Amino acid sequence: MLDIQVREGGGRRTRSGRLGVGAVTLGIFTVMTAELLPVGLLTPVAADLGVSTGTAGLTVTVPGLVAAVSAPLIATRAAGADRRTVLVLLMALVAAANLGTALANHMAAVLGARALLGVAIGGFWALAGGLAPRLVPAAGVGRATAVIFGGVSAAAVLGVPAATVAAERAGWRGAFAAVGVMAVLATGALAALLPALPGAAGGPGRGGGVATLLRLPRRDARVRVGLLLTLLLVTGHFLAYSFVRPVLTEHAHVPERFVGLLLLGHGIAGVAGNFLAGPRAARSPLRTLAALGAGLAVALTALALAGGAPPAGAALLILWGLAYGGVSVGLQSFFMAVAAPEDVETATGLYVSVFCLSIALGALLGGLVTDATTFTVVLATGAALTLAACLTAALSGRNPTS
Repeated sequence: MLDIQVREGGGRRTRSGRLGVGAVTLGIFTVMTAELLPVGLLTPVAADLGVSTGTAGLTVTVPGLVAAVSAPLIATRAAGADRRTVLVLLMALVAAANLGTALANHMAAVLGARALLGVAIGGFWALAGGLAPRLVPAAGVGRATAVIFGGVSAAAVLGVPAATVAAERAGWRGAFAAVGVMAVLATGALAALLPALPGAAGGPGRGGGVATLLRLPRRDARVRVGLLLTLLLVTGHFLAYSFVRPVLTEHAHVPERFVGLLLLGHGIAGVAGNFLAGPRAARSPLRTLAALGAGLAVALTALALAGGAPPAGAALLILWGLAYGGVSVGLQSFFMAVAAPEDVETATGLYVSVFCLSIALGALLGGLVTDATTFTVVLATGAALTLAACLTAALSGRNPTS
């Protein structure tokens, strides 16, 4: 087995594997923070570049679409390559894309840099998601996987508010530059702390190649359920969350000076939600996902009805963060334990692709709805999608084979 070189050798090897898990987690956090960075910055980006808020939302849509394509393609094309080398190169691309965005003076240049970021996002997440079994002993694989995917949750719930606070002091370009510097540090950590991880012939999963990626959902109804839940939950969330700043200031009438702090509170609630959902998702992933979908639907619906009430808007933002914080670990637990336990790496490639596509789709739909209607409709649409996810998970949970 390829992972013997990392697992054997006693405590030193175990410590090395844990350091590798830490480096991968930092990489995932950096990648996802970079992808979601514009969420808290749409208003200043739009004003500086002279575009509408909906158009500025393309800075979230474009990398998501590119990542959805690059995730399965890089996973299969890099089948025989050393994972450490590929991850280091992809993280260096993250650094270059963010620094390029910070220097761009036109929307087209910003979108070009964000497209390059999308390549790195898809490839890094798809390859890093399956590394835990090769870094730690078998008994620690579940915990290590949760830690790695915790980087996704932490980016969504902490990276965005931290960037928003930074932008209030250094401008939106300073926020992008800061994430670029963080990516440089993550590149060094990956190069120094990851062991050599040679690729396996035949690509991801057992069958290898894009054909295997496409066959898995056709032959397994549980995989289809997992992909549908990913689509509904993530699209519903990001349809509204991509525009959370104007939702707070223009819909809930929250003073601008409090936005950064509220997003930080949203993030802290999300971290709590991640830890609360993790153990429950390991035991009962579908029930956990149904509860998370219900929580998101309630929070978004109530926020849609709470226009002009800053205290209610603030409280509901915290509930929103608590519910969404468990989504990533809940979905990953479903794919590992229920959807495709015999072929996790292949299923993870599909999951990453649909997750990234859903981020892009949510931002795109949110931009269209924002420009055409009101933020009340944006929130209600997100609530409808997350409610559909709740019902899907609840009905699928009645099937004992699910």
